[in-house]
Amino acid sequence: MQPAIHFDSVLLLKAQGIKLAFFDVDGVLTDGGLLFSESGETLKRFNTLDGHGLKLLQKAGITPAVITGRDSKPLRKRLDALGITHAHFGTEDKRPAAEETLQALGLDWSQTAAMGDDWPDLPVMRRAALACAPANAHVEVRSVAHYVTSAVGGFGAVRELCDLLLVASGRYVDLLDEYRR
Repeated sequence: MQPAIHFDSVLLLKAQGIKLAFFDVDGVLTDGGLLFSESGETLKRFNTLDGHGLKLLQKAGITPAVITGRDSKPLRKRLDALGITHAHFGTEDKRPAAEETLQALGLDWSQTAAMGDDWPDLPVMRRAALACAPANAHVEVRSVAHYVTSAVGGFGAVRELCDLLLVASGRYVDLLDEYRR
């Protein structure tokens, strides 16, 4: 049985060979809203489709990494639950954090994808082999993206990039077949 998903062939070629995917958090893994409890604790809403996509990337040998300008207990708890070990918190200058991850993994920019939604994400996106933005990203970010998702941040945008990378890696069908049995 053929999968229902389809991506443009030129985009799939651009996505081949990706071994590392960088993700921003607010506006990408979340909807960008900041909720605070009465005690001042930050609350975040994460999408389970995105989470499963990140787990699938890991099964396919593609490392997800997070670089975010903020830090919170809910974020750390979510990343821990997803098994994401490469994360930089409270990082305004994201390029050096990305380069640190690249060096740790022995990879280069030609093997990376990056997804961001606002100006602080541009230095990483502009260097990545595949730049991606959620549908509701800032116009300047969408203008440099090779792929703009149909979903908005926090509502499946990350999963769209994960699916693209899985299809391009040739692993989508065999991973899907594990669930179609």
